[in-house]
Amino acid sequence: MKLIKSTFVDKEIYKEISKTVKYLLFSFNVIFWLLGGACLAIGIYARFETATYSDFFGNAWSDPAFFFIIVGGIMFILGFTGCIGALRENICLLKFFSIALGVIFFLQIVLGVLVFVFKGKFEEVVKDKLQETVISYRDNPDLRSLIDKVQRDFECCGVNDYNDWNDNIYFNCSQATTEACGVPSSCCIADKENKQCGYGLRKKDKVQLEGKIFIRGCVEGFSEWVERNIIMIGAIALGIALVQIMGISCSQSLIGDIKAQKLKWDQQ
Repeated sequence: MKLIKSTFVDKEIYKEISKTVKYLLFSFNVIFWLLGGACLAIGIYARFETATYSDFFGNAWSDPAFFFIIVGGIMFILGFTGCIGALRENICLLKFFSIALGVIFFLQIVLGVLVFVFKGKFEEVVKDKLQETVISYRDNPDLRSLIDKVQRDFECCGVNDYNDWNDNIYFNCSQATTEACGVPSSCCIADKENKQCGYGLRKKDKVQLEGKIFIRGCVEGFSEWVERNIIMIGAIALGIALVQIMGISCSQSLIGDIKAQKLKWDQQ
């Protein structure tokens, strides 16, 4: 009789927990965990196996690799605790996961508000940092490749406009070289394969340069790209927010089920 009662209680407990919520949360965290591990691995590789941007990023903490390490580490830890918490029905781990995800969600909102409120200051800081990349263009091959890609993809030249390249010692008009008063070939619209297509072009009037090189700066080019893709960016941001809300809701729902189970068990 006791065995039958015990079996009945076990079945009742098993039925109390929503398997859908449990395994949905588990699956969500497995993906989150794997993505975090990949992001962490990329960051560690970029930081310790290559010297990418090391000359430009004098302060190690401003190195983009650290962004991947920190974000990847947080995702890895959250994904792991969420997986184990859901699988083992551990209230402590689920609470940690839920609170941490809630804090991250709140910080994202705060960051978005701060960027909007201090937009002008933020843009100035970004422009100053980008101008440093123009100055250091020839000092680092990886940095040079990045700048060239940005200028081609966003169809721009320099930070504010093509004249920013005068700050680079190689393209400065005071130099007695073929590159003087020029721009990198990635600024060229026509004859892109010719690495010397931008040499000496800044000696000409702006009207004469139209159709030969990109006139606008990359800040304007990026702003235009954002405006063109604002719906896609908004959809991605909304998707991330919904996933986070779903994670918090599922974990809280599972915690409630587990607590109800324990209470019922204690009453048996």
